[in-house]
Amino acid sequence: MSKFRPPLTAALTRRAALAGLAAAFASPAIAAGEDAAVDYMKKVAKDMLAAHRQGTVASFKRAILRHADVAAIADYSLGQYKAKLSPAQKKAYYGGTASFMARYFADQSREYVVSKYEIGEADADGGDINVGTKVYLLNGQSYTVVWRLGKRGSGFKVEDVKVLGFSLTYLQRGIFTSFLSKRDGDVAQLVAALNR
Repeated sequence: MSKFRPPLTAALTRRAALAGLAAAFASPAIAAGEDAAVDYMKKVAKDMLAAHRQGTVASFKRAILRHADVAAIADYSLGQYKAKLSPAQKKAYYGGTASFMARYFADQSREYVVSKYEIGEADADGGDINVGTKVYLLNGQSYTVVWRLGKRGSGFKVEDVKVLGFSLTYLQRGIFTSFLSKRDGDVAQLVAALNR
């Protein structure tokens, strides 16, 4: 999704309302899933903005552990080295990955001070749902963030975040695999570095 869609509160034209009604009847499960995804995204955005205002690693880590599929993101981030992660290392690695993400968001919160956000509509993308948000900074700039949500039981978890079109999960994978490639794929060194 390259463009931000207008907020859900924007007035609908008659044609758009009829098209939306037709789509709801054509695929009620997806429409219901998209509505639920937007409702869930409101909770995520509220928690992330609260963490942003605190600006601490601890506040972001709480929000990340609550809303992100940390295990899936962490496993993806290992790339070709995933098989080298032992069951005994998983807890420390997943915790370290959550801390790494929290440090990133805390660092960014100091440079890019958010004043408000608007949640856009949801788009089904295979089994996942993308929800766009528009973020407004105190300096007057704005940018689009797209959250990829995956269904988890009766709810959702965040699987990825795209900022200005760049996938943070993909960037994290590049950082982790580069680190490991310089250390003969020794996952223990990565786990130690993430938990410092």
